Amino acid sequence: MTPGSGTDDRVRTRLRAGGAALVVVAAGLGVRSTGPGSVAKYAGDALYTVLVLTLVVLLAPRVKAGVAAGTALGFSCAVELFQLSGVPAELAAHSVLARLVFGTSFNAPDLFWYAVGAVFGWAVHRAVRTRKGVDQSFGTVS
Repeated sequence: MTPGSGTDDRVRTRLRAGGAALVVVAAGLGVRSTGPGSVAKYAGDALYTVLVLTLVVLLAPRVKAGVAAGTALGFSCAVELFQLSGVPAELAAHSVLARLVFGTSFNAPDLFWYAVGAVFGWAVHRAVRTRKGVDQSFGTVS
């Protein structure tokens, strides 16, 4: 890999996305364990979508901010709607990991907070990618 190569940029982006994912998980666990009731719950919902966004960037480091945010929002909403089937609740009864990923019961306000997380994640991703007015992944003015 040569400095400034596309491969080098993708590796750096993946490392940043992985680090961001760890920070988001820590923030989510922290807010859930220390924040008051609904504040913690809805902040956790927004951070869930931000985490999904960081994982999208980890898998596809050249993804544009809007696509990453839209994918994360779509996934989060799909998981929420999947809860209407009862399958996530059944899975959660047998696995803490399933409960963390899929939740247990549908809650319509969660959809709004997923959108908040997607907008926040979009803004951060866009700011990082367009630092100094130049798109770091593609070298084009944004």
